[in-house]
Amino acid sequence: MHELSITRNIVAIASEAAQGRRVRRVTLEVGKLSGVVPDALAFVFDVAAEGTALEGASLDIRAIEGRARCSDCGAEFPTATLFDACACGSRRTVQLAGEELNVKSIETEEAA
Repeated sequence: MHELSITRNIVAIASEAAQGRRVRRVTLEVGKLSGVVPDALAFVFDVAAEGTALEGASLDIRAIEGRARCSDCGAEFPTATLFDACACGSRRTVQLAGEELNVKSIETEEAA
């Protein structure tokens, strides 16, 4: 399960950004075509956060739909896979969205 190592990295990124403050919430953007399973991230989050500034924090995961642009006709269209063809029939596409895995924001407590 690579989601555990991904979640540990998310915890490390958020901990560093929090600069010693307690973290209340972490918001992630996870593309539906990223190969990352959001439920698995959520499942291991509490374990990965244990003993860190994120212990007890909530995890908000926002799914990003796939979107591509056709290199032949220029049309933009939603994609359910990385291999979807354009309505014109071309498979020469550029993926615009759906592969993201971003720490969008962290909410911290005020410093004492």
